[in-house]
Amino acid sequence: MGPDRERDGRRRETARAVVYAACGAVLLAGCASMPDSGDLRGVESTPRQDAQVRVFARAPHENAPPGQIVQGFLEALTSDDPHYETARKYLTARAAKGWRPDASTTVLDGGPTADAVHTGSQADTDDYTSTLTGGKFATLDSRQSYEPADGHYLTTLHLTREKKSGQWRIDDLPQGVVMGKSDFLRNYTSVNKYYFASNTPSESDAQPVSVADPVYVRKKVDPMTQTVSSLLKGPSRWLGPVVRSSFPTGTALRKGVTSLAPDDQNRLTVPLNDKANQVGSAKCTEMAAQLLYTLQDLTPTGVEEVDLQRANGSQLCALRKDGAEDVAARGVVQRPEFQYFIDGKHRLVRVAGDDSPAAEVSPVPGALGDGEKLLRSAAVSRDEGSAAGVSLDGSTLYVGSLVSGGSLGEPVLTSQGATKTDRLTTPSWDRDGDLWVADRNPKKPRLLLLAKGAGEPLEVRTPGLDGRIEAVRVAADGVRIALIVEKGGLRSLYIGRIERDERSAQEKTPAEPGRAAGQKAGERPIVSVFELDSVTPQLEEVTAMSWAGDSRLVVVGREQGGVQQMGYVQVDGSTPVGSAPAALTGVKGIAASEDERLPLVAYSEEDGIVRLLPGSKWQKLVNKGSAPVYPG
Repeated sequence: MGPDRERDGRRRETARAVVYAACGAVLLAGCASMPDSGDLRGVESTPRQDAQVRVFARAPHENAPPGQIVQGFLEALTSDDPHYETARKYLTARAAKGWRPDASTTVLDGGPTADAVHTGSQADTDDYTSTLTGGKFATLDSRQSYEPADGHYLTTLHLTREKKSGQWRIDDLPQGVVMGKSDFLRNYTSVNKYYFASNTPSESDAQPVSVADPVYVRKKVDPMTQTVSSLLKGPSRWLGPVVRSSFPTGTALRKGVTSLAPDDQNRLTVPLNDKANQVGSAKCTEMAAQLLYTLQDLTPTGVEEVDLQRANGSQLCALRKDGAEDVAARGVVQRPEFQYFIDGKHRLVRVAGDDSPAAEVSPVPGALGDGEKLLRSAAVSRDEGSAAGVSLDGSTLYVGSLVSGGSLGEPVLTSQGATKTDRLTTPSWDRDGDLWVADRNPKKPRLLLLAKGAGEPLEVRTPGLDGRIEAVRVAADGVRIALIVEKGGLRSLYIGRIERDERSAQEKTPAEPGRAAGQKAGERPIVSVFELDSVTPQLEEVTAMSWAGDSRLVVVGREQGGVQQMGYVQVDGSTPVGSAPAALTGVKGIAASEDERLPLVAYSEEDGIVRLLPGSKWQKLVNKGSAPVYPG
């Protein structure tokens, strides 16, 4: 996302009082004037302010005409007023009581443009309607989940002159708030809530796996309390079917608790209502782990400990930050030891995964590194004990262990595609050791899953998929999958939700080439990818992608008529704050770890295999190589 488009000559004075606060002292407070006449115009977004600046709206002044009422109300929506009390002063009492600003947020490319129309009879001058228009950019729903949007925004505000006071006020308006992009960037920040995966085929006593669920909160309006309240309400609609929360349904902050803040020891006390009174110790520590993961980046020093309280003030449980990973695993269970790629001899090789600028490249142990099978791409299991390799012509998939002397055996999968580009994609391992790959054969395009990298491939159901899968990457949490999908010459990046129905489905799957004839499929689970959402609608050609964090991907692509660029994107389609990776030309492959401390690795047609160390520039590893990957 970027700043709003500038409209020369149309910037109006804003109805705001700006309060500068530093070191706990108020340094300055001042008010900008409101115009008292003139037509309604575009409500421009406020220029970016320093992080220590808080912006408050000004209440309507006496005898303000309808245009100024609408203008002032729209300005008030972008202020740092916690409960929109000033915005409500522009409404009639009835409208103020029924208006729910937290119902949704609509973000426009620029500020909303407002036009006023006198809608009463010629004799009735107390009836006006204001039409708000603009180009949609994104929306937040009632749970603060972000979604890219496009199309035309159109809504109306109705104004009336109150009989008792004689003042113009808005008496009919839609729920929610509306603002331009730059105001959205100034007002909101993205945070990850954490829940636990509920659909991975793991043992009942296995440690729960955390899943990030990004939401946007108002950054200067007690973001910690907002984030905790959002966590307690539950996951987003999109993620809800595949995650669970350890907080009992209906859990909320205790009545009367309006603000949360850690003490001088970075210990946060969270008083809960009676819905959590009977929670056991094991469940309570999971609740605390959810909070610790969620709050980790909200303060400069982080939250070191959370203390959960019952409705009567007694302690439910307490958990320190260093104990959270003993309760619930983050997406990346262990830091990868190596980075991998295919060298100029078409072998799978590896390089130490630390941040040292010196790099020693060596073939992996086992058959995939000895050069007997020429490879064009590979995937390494998350425990770095096994790997899968796709043959140079893309037709066959092999799986072998990464131990000296290990053999490959027969291919685990064969594609019948006529050309190299119509055969197998680079595979991807999930956290349970299952292998995912797409067969691009136009006659039978499929997304396939091989349990533990072996056996009869299971065809994954992809309702709603429109196009052919060109690349597959499963997230470390095991419940989300990133796919590059090609349709009509355009390549887009989609995020889908993995759902597993462990109730067996009687399937008779025909034997694949290279497998024993008459092999029985038996009773098999149903695995599906639902609700594929485009997260790069602005790009017409996505060349490469990789997971680069709990809810972030690094993407290489090109806009229509533009040049190739590299950047980060959130799973909800928003652009994270921060700089993009340094420019690199001719990128055909990119690899990142969900552990954000590790360097990016890329394949460039001009420079070969290169990597970007933290705080450094791209450095060349080898001149010849391709298909870089991290475990996963």
